[in-house]
Amino acid sequence: MKKKNIINNNSEVFLKKYLNNPSPTGFESQGQRIWLEYIKPFIDDYFVDTYGSVVGIINPKAKYKVVIEAHADEISWFVHYITKEGYIYLRRNGGSDHQIAPSKRVNIHTNKGMVKAIFGWPAIHTRTASNEKSPKLDNIFLDCGAKSKEEVEKLGIHVGCVVTYEDEFIFLNKRFYVGRALDNRIGGFMIAEVARLLKENKINLPFGLYITNSVQEEVGLRGAQMIVESIKPDVAIITDVCHDTHTPMLNKIKQGDTKCGDGPVLTYGPAVQNNLLNLIIEVAEKNNIPFQRAAASRATGTDTDAFAYAVGGVASSLISLPLRYMHTTVEAVQKSDVENVIKLIYESLKNIKNKHDFSYLS
Repeated sequence: MKKKNIINNNSEVFLKKYLNNPSPTGFESQGQRIWLEYIKPFIDDYFVDTYGSVVGIINPKAKYKVVIEAHADEISWFVHYITKEGYIYLRRNGGSDHQIAPSKRVNIHTNKGMVKAIFGWPAIHTRTASNEKSPKLDNIFLDCGAKSKEEVEKLGIHVGCVVTYEDEFIFLNKRFYVGRALDNRIGGFMIAEVARLLKENKINLPFGLYITNSVQEEVGLRGAQMIVESIKPDVAIITDVCHDTHTPMLNKIKQGDTKCGDGPVLTYGPAVQNNLLNLIIEVAEKNNIPFQRAAASRATGTDTDAFAYAVGGVASSLISLPLRYMHTTVEAVQKSDVENVIKLIYESLKNIKNKHDFSYLS
């Protein structure tokens, strides 16, 4: 496959639209609509489950089933408490980072529409070394410009409203895609691109391919746990993000040695089926696709764990994308790595056959 066929201009238009649209955990529907609309020309069928995971299918009548999967949700906040003065305190929805919150602009999602707000913080002039406080969950707050709780409520804001950051996508130095929620809507983008390439290159797969964009990963792999029961696949290739450990203040002894620009990261661990992993490594070597290696302990912490241990065991593997500044509004991935993940999944699918034996002793 020639490099020019990997990511095109239309793909990047979709990527920007997809990333800029809010898709908080439990409220992913609008993002899922955007994603489904993009992949429809490349698939034969699709379905949506009860909680919103979307599955595009190629060869739906095939008995042998292969999944390529990412997750669609982004971290966010819930309105938790409104003071009588109109300030708003929050609870996490997923692994939201309290330390990045002060001075951020946000959108509060209400039945009356979007309400703008800001994370307030005491000015530097009012703080001294003796009383300096770090941002914590119990002291960060939103200001929506209201003067009372009643005025806040008239705007449509109530306990349970979801809150997302408004930071938008940029292309940094013609090298890095940057924005919120690349963890892991960049994965949804990559598996959509695999579907596009299969269609455009007229690849006939000998199995059913289930392109799966799961919900609620950020709160415990919940979407994957549900959707695997519906699909009951034989093989699953999961894509997610991992840390670029070459940025400041990270410890490679603890976090491993992975870097943006050095290619996809292949994980070793109990949830990763060795024969499937070996096939992916062989494909990477054969096609000169650079890759890195990582080791997981008890769990990968990704949807791989949900697929691997379901429905009697699914041969599963994890292909990760190195990412800088995870769970911030400036998550960054290198375009060349995105292209190589797409290429590695695409080429791996071409090497999976119905007769291929992923049994443990093969």
